[in-house]
Amino acid sequence: MSAADEPLRAVAPAPRGARWIWAGLAALMVIIVVATLLSPHGRGTSAIGAVPPILGAAPSFSLVERSGRPFTRADLDGQPWVADFIFTRCTGMCPALSTRMAEIRHRAGEAGLPARFVSFSVDPTHDTPAVLQAYAPRFGAGDDWVFLTGERDALYALIGDGFHLSVADRAPEAAAADGGELITHSDRFILVDAAGQVRGYYHGTDAETPAMLLRDLAALQAESRR
Repeated sequence: MSAADEPLRAVAPAPRGARWIWAGLAALMVIIVVATLLSPHGRGTSAIGAVPPILGAAPSFSLVERSGRPFTRADLDGQPWVADFIFTRCTGMCPALSTRMAEIRHRAGEAGLPARFVSFSVDPTHDTPAVLQAYAPRFGAGDDWVFLTGERDALYALIGDGFHLSVADRAPEAAAADGGELITHSDRFILVDAAGQVRGYYHGTDAETPAMLLRDLAALQAESRR
């Protein structure tokens, strides 16, 4: 009898306990993936054309713009906006973050994607409106890119409790010992929609972040037209 003529052999089912273990592992993996996408440490949506999820409301704030005028979150309502966190005397990643923000702003304009851009200072004692006014032209900032400062405690609460990101002062001795910065802070960019809902967190130092942010801005634009 050839192999083709042999009767099919029944395959013994997996033990009930094993089936439950594998089902549990599969469910755990789904939970981990979803939690990663929704976490501030995630990297925005992953599917091309997918609408980025709503991650919660952006916190309210009342700060001062580089022009010297008061500025609140309500001033941003009606249009998507992209935020980052910098300080002007930073010699580490901040210039790179501002350069990347300038790139995103330029590419969004070329793609016809209306948006505002917001840079929060994490060093408000030094970064007065006048200092921010001098910093902004280095990156070609226009009126659609605002630089905000204010009371230190209010800014740190906004970043830590409101946006759920890290910011901390360092002792001058520690910074001098390792050549680091006086302030450590998150490199995240944040996408907020026209209704003030957070729709994505992105690593500002990643080369693919501009493309990801522009893709999600386009998805928000398409969503608003439905």
